[in-house]
Amino acid sequence: MSDNGNTVLGILAGTAVGAVLGILFAPDKGSVTRQRIADEAATRRDYMADRATELRDSLGNTISSQKENLDHQVEAIMSNASYKAEDVITTLESRLKDLKAKNKNLQKKA
Repeated sequence: MSDNGNTVLGILAGTAVGAVLGILFAPDKGSVTRQRIADEAATRRDYMADRATELRDSLGNTISSQKENLDHQVEAIMSNASYKAEDVITTLESRLKDLKAKNKNLQKKA
């Protein structure tokens, strides 16, 4: 995990510990304190679920974008290779034609 991730995790953990300790030492009845802890836990759970959903969506969009980019690059490479292969074939056909003509001249002289 990166330093930024560790920092965020530390801040979240510190906030959670501070909130729990603040609630535990509050002068309220136990049932009220337990309800506050449950409410805070539900709030944090919902927040983390929302962040996980946002991260999943963002990651999905990034992967989709990168896949499209890769597909275009592969297509460009294949197209370029096809044109180069066609050029090589054309050059070889031209040279073969020249060699056939030279061979024909040599056979006439012999």
